[in-house]
This record gives sequence, C-alpha cells and structure tokens, in this order.
Amino acid sequence: MSIEFEIQTILPATPEQVYLAWLDSEAHSAMTGSKAEASDQVGGRFTAWDGYITGETLELSAGQRIVQSWRTTEFEESEPDSHLEIEFAPVEGGTKLTLRHTALPEHGDQYRQGWVDSYFDPMREYFESR
Repeated sequence: MSIEFEIQTILPATPEQVYLAWLDSEAHSAMTGSKAEASDQVGGRFTAWDGYITGETLELSAGQRIVQSWRTTEFEESEPDSHLEIEFAPVEGGTKLTLRHTALPEHGDQYRQGWVDSYFDPMREYFESR
C-alpha cells in the first residue's frame, strides 16, 4: 500500500526564482545546505543531500511546475520510485509552493516533516538572505 501527502509553504521569492533554484545544482545546494546535482531538462537525472535523494525530471512547466520521480537510500531496491509534483504560484510576499508526494512506500510518511526541515525552512532562509 502506498501513501501520499500534500504540503505547502510561502517563500519570499518569485515563482521563477524558486523554480530556477530547484533545477540548478549550485542554487539547490545553497538553498538546502547540502550537495545537489540538478538538471533543468526533462529526462535529466538529479541527486540531493549528498546522494541520499535521487530521481529523474519527468515534466517541466517553466516557472510553474516540476514533476520528478524520487527515492532515497532508505527505499528497498524492490520499491518503485515515488512521484513528486511541485507547483509554484505567485502570492503576496512571494511564492506559494505546493508539494504533492505520491506513491511512497509505507515507511514514507517520515518525508512529510523531512520536506519542512530539510527544504522549506532552509529555502526560506536562503531566499530571505538574497
């Protein structure tokens, strides 16, 4: 049985700035505080958090949406990749980022708080300091 969740945050940057940072190795590393290798191409592979996260970019809609396959080193080899959809919408004060994480294995609910601690909070600090 797979699990899924949706979480949101507001970031002090434009949707295009957040979108571009997510898909750029140097910016992604800087905004999370850990080494990442990103790709801004459909079919491009990526890693984050020093290889803890890996996946492939499946769909891109410039400044609006990113869809990726996603897994961590905690996934069993027999478990399929999960599915990550990130949407960026302009709001007063910046961008509303909506993250839908689906097709996670049963142990995957831990990633709900992981997104907040390892992405949303450091991203907010990163964009506030720019």
